[in-house]
Amino acid sequence: MIRNVLGYWGVLVCALCAEPAVISLPTANQHLFGDEPEKFYMYVNRTFEGETSKPWEGGSFGYVRSPLRVGGKLVMSRFHEGIDIAPVKRDKAGNPLDLVMSISGGRVVHTSPISGRSNYGKYVVVEHDWENSKVYSLYAHLSTVTAKVGDAVNAGSVLGRMGYTGAGLNRTRAHVHLELGLQMSTRYGSWHDHNFGSANYHGNFNGMNIAGVDIAGFFLERRKNPELKFSEFVLSRPMQFKVTVPAGAAEPEFLSRYPWMRRKGVPDHVSWEVGFAATGHVISFTPSKRKVSAPVVSHLRPSDIPQRWLTRGLLTGEGNSASLSAGGKKLVSLVLDSFPIVEAASTR
Repeated sequence: MIRNVLGYWGVLVCALCAEPAVISLPTANQHLFGDEPEKFYMYVNRTFEGETSKPWEGGSFGYVRSPLRVGGKLVMSRFHEGIDIAPVKRDKAGNPLDLVMSISGGRVVHTSPISGRSNYGKYVVVEHDWENSKVYSLYAHLSTVTAKVGDAVNAGSVLGRMGYTGAGLNRTRAHVHLELGLQMSTRYGSWHDHNFGSANYHGNFNGMNIAGVDIAGFFLERRKNPELKFSEFVLSRPMQFKVTVPAGAAEPEFLSRYPWMRRKGVPDHVSWEVGFAATGHVISFTPSKRKVSAPVVSHLRPSDIPQRWLTRGLLTGEGNSASLSAGGKKLVSLVLDSFPIVEAASTR
């Protein structure tokens, strides 16, 4: 037992002491680091309260789209899980010419060269081994994909060319949609088949299985502090809510992938209190002695705005009271692998 505990903490300490990864922006557009965000982000077309605009903020990360009035307050009701980077070069017809490159060293684990199989259009996923954890970057709406599954890449390795494939895009709004996130489950195919009737062409690299973090925030923080580690950035994110779930016989597989999320807690725990950011990605796992028979919201950042607008619909309720919505229950089940698992699930 002592050997196991020491081994766990040894791995954790080693992970947190690892050298920071080398990262760089995926295109020649470097305006994120200047004072002209309107030149970095691709705008969205917006009509709100009779006024038409093209706000660049709609291309940034977070709750930045679909404004509405709730109780007299302006609320952005739609979550954008990545960032949309505008092109810096176009040909005479207006097609983007920008190459799209890996943001860091890793391995190409998925390519989707058929645009009609996802709202992402043609996209690539790269797996990065950061602090003994697997972190994933996703590059979407490409015109062409040149990378192949299994390719080893470095920061700056070309993956394809910017385009406007996927849902709702045209040549004028061509961009690369970039995400950086955590893999929710290694059994995503079973969860998808259990919850949806549609085909899953992307296996574990379906966008729904990669929980995006604030990648622009990470780039900017790394600019200020090159020693900043990804784990430190994630752990510093504001907590929106916590869900207490029954502890199984084995430690959650999600936690084995991201052991730095484990917080100090009670010994001989019977449950886990899982912390979530408002965007739905996991921030922490804390051992708890609270007995629960099913997932229950155990902590909430209070607000006079209904929680569904603050959590992309994962919670219902407002003020100091909230519960998991149907979508929230699905998310928790994905994190905990608490769904019927078919080991040989098809990735049609």
